[in-house]
Amino acid sequence: MTAAVGPAVSAAAVRPTWAAKQGRKDKGSGGMGNMLRVLRNDRDFLRERLRPLSNALGNLLWLRNLEDPRAKDVCRPPATWPKISHPPGLSGLDLMMADFEALKVYANHLQDTCKVLFMPLPEIYDPEKVELYFSCRPHILAFRITEVFLSFASAAIKLQASKISNLNKHRANLNDGFDGSRYHIGQIVKESLLNLGPTFVKVGQSLSTRPDIIGSDISKALSELHDKVPPFPRTVAMKIIEDEFGSPVERIFSYISEDPVAAASFGQVYRGCTLDGSVVAVKVQRPNLLHVVARDIYILRLGLALLRKIAKRKSDLCLYADELGKGLVGELDYTREAANATEFMEVHSQYSFMLVPKVFMKLTSKRVLTMEWLNGKNPNELLVQSKELVQENGQYLEMQTLDTKVQLLDLVKKGVDATLIQLLDTGLLHADPHPGNLCYTPDGHIGFLDFGLLCRMEKKHQLAMLASIVHISNGDWNALVYDLMEMDIVRPETNLRRVTMDLEEALGEVVFVNGIPDIKFSRVLGKIWSVALKYQFRMPPYFTLVLRSLASFEGLALAADRNFKTFQAAYNYVARKLLHDNSATARKILYSVVFNKRRELQWQRILLFLRLGNVRSSSYGQSVREDVFETANLILRLLSSKDGTVFRRILMIADSTSLARAFISKEAIIFRKNLSAALADVFFQWMLKAIRGNGALGQCDQQYDEHSFAASKQKETMLGLSSVLSVPLLQAAVVDRRLKVIYYKKLNDVRRDPILMLKVCWSFSTIFMTAAALALNSFLVYWSESYVTSFVQRRFATGVS
Repeated sequence: MTAAVGPAVSAAAVRPTWAAKQGRKDKGSGGMGNMLRVLRNDRDFLRERLRPLSNALGNLLWLRNLEDPRAKDVCRPPATWPKISHPPGLSGLDLMMADFEALKVYANHLQDTCKVLFMPLPEIYDPEKVELYFSCRPHILAFRITEVFLSFASAAIKLQASKISNLNKHRANLNDGFDGSRYHIGQIVKESLLNLGPTFVKVGQSLSTRPDIIGSDISKALSELHDKVPPFPRTVAMKIIEDEFGSPVERIFSYISEDPVAAASFGQVYRGCTLDGSVVAVKVQRPNLLHVVARDIYILRLGLALLRKIAKRKSDLCLYADELGKGLVGELDYTREAANATEFMEVHSQYSFMLVPKVFMKLTSKRVLTMEWLNGKNPNELLVQSKELVQENGQYLEMQTLDTKVQLLDLVKKGVDATLIQLLDTGLLHADPHPGNLCYTPDGHIGFLDFGLLCRMEKKHQLAMLASIVHISNGDWNALVYDLMEMDIVRPETNLRRVTMDLEEALGEVVFVNGIPDIKFSRVLGKIWSVALKYQFRMPPYFTLVLRSLASFEGLALAADRNFKTFQAAYNYVARKLLHDNSATARKILYSVVFNKRRELQWQRILLFLRLGNVRSSSYGQSVREDVFETANLILRLLSSKDGTVFRRILMIADSTSLARAFISKEAIIFRKNLSAALADVFFQWMLKAIRGNGALGQCDQQYDEHSFAASKQKETMLGLSSVLSVPLLQAAVVDRRLKVIYYKKLNDVRRDPILMLKVCWSFSTIFMTAAALALNSFLVYWSESYVTSFVQRRFATGVS
């Protein structure tokens, strides 16, 4: 569904439909195009005339005329006729009465059997009732199985012919290779799925988001199923709207577009306007969809049952068909989708960058959904625009392309954050996160569409997923295996040592740059997937959804920026969450990152963690020294703030001797110099306050402010520094009572090592003496300038008078 907020959108802004694209193709072909257009119009006219006859034949074939809505609770009749035997010795009237009783039993059995014919298809997926429904309609199954078989047989023949053709081309010219062969395979599969109808289109759409399984070329071909599904006639759509609301369309909407703005597997969307003037998106379901979906799922169930017998598998493969059936049939109830959208909007209302269109409940029914129109761009549209070549007005198109790339990267960043928020914070996930269900609004929001399915996560799975992201980023494969166990992915009877060894072998080639894996997320996913297949891991729905979502966003980002790092984007959010979540489980995950086995801080990891966790993260053009100072200021801010509980706890339990050695090390010399400069500012302000309190100086506030700034610049020049520690943050850290407890504890621990204590005391003495010297120098300069200026002004005033 295409969507947005704000004023009505012009027709030119609407994404071209399938019919519009066909029209453009016809225009470009001249007379042939006109002839095709006439033939297409004649075909549509005949379809419109023959539709009543087609519907009547369909109802007759499906026995819909026999269905009675009151016969929903029909039990399965016995598989065989009842066996009745008369007791020996009956004669005359007794025998006749026994025969009547037998006829009555047979009549009841026949009546129970016939009741199945009157049972309608259940609107909520129930495997037993679906099986009962189609047990009386074997001809429907036979026709469909034949159709599916012929479609895939035709596809197999085309694939074989294509393979032979590519082989001949390869022999003729070795430079051609097989570059387009896999994409061509995807095109053939896509056409077969389109011909087989909505259920198979839906399956193809799901497969298109899994390039790790089917390959990127086939995935690219199948992704066209999201926006190249042919629409059904407008007259049918308007008839559905009228049947659902019991009124003519004109009494419900003041305007509905002639052509659908988007056509999907289960429905199509029109741009409309309500009677009160609100611009809306009207989603109308395809006709007779429940019967089509239930039939295909039942055939899939039969196929999986047969496969289970042939493969002699213990697990019930039919459960996969039942899970798919529950999801697809659930999507057919648009009132449920409206409730899902409302719930998703309420749960994520605190995240301002996530946008969910408002539902018009009074204009929503089981087969019609009316939502607020969102004015935005589809991610695929941004991707195409970002690749546009400069043709005319070169500079303008180049700037437009650059701006589109910025928008695409912003969409990806917010999309990754939104995925992690759903995964790690709210536990309510959008279950179909492909690009067709997202839009980027002009004001920089990411809009979510299509809420047919939502996935809910347990808290333990959320925490295990959080830990897995951290452990993948740190290359801790042994801990990753235990995370997968907590997520109910690794089976309890699995040999964990072998799984760990296989993961280390598969992911051992990962290179870490600045502490972050320098590898595509989809590649890591593929390697983990290969291990999962080997050990028959379970794949919970939420796990598959998250992987699909992150892999999809990574593909979009890499198309605009080859240097995009999915793990860095994800680690940024994870770091912020762990630094502010004071729960026991979150602390355990954080400690596994920042501590080694001896409770010593791993400074490289903790600095990386703090830099990525900083909301005001440094820009790419920042120098390393500035980044160090910003990180140091972040530490000072965390130490004395309410959000610093986690970090203060880390310092409290960290090994004191390792902290002391890190403080007196050569690597910390820059920090010690800046600490001296910051303390000098503190001493200088204390001197001024003390002397001002005694009235020794005059009113020189403005001079003081200017001189304080000049003194700071002077100290930076003297020390060769481009940035200094924040004085207010340092003052807050010095006087904070909670931190004083930590300081005293660390000093008491360090006192056990006299030599180390001596070195620490010497370092602090040097820092304080340097700070005192700088402060005294600044104070003398300030005092002399203040009195010289005052003396000159008085002498000048006396001379003038």
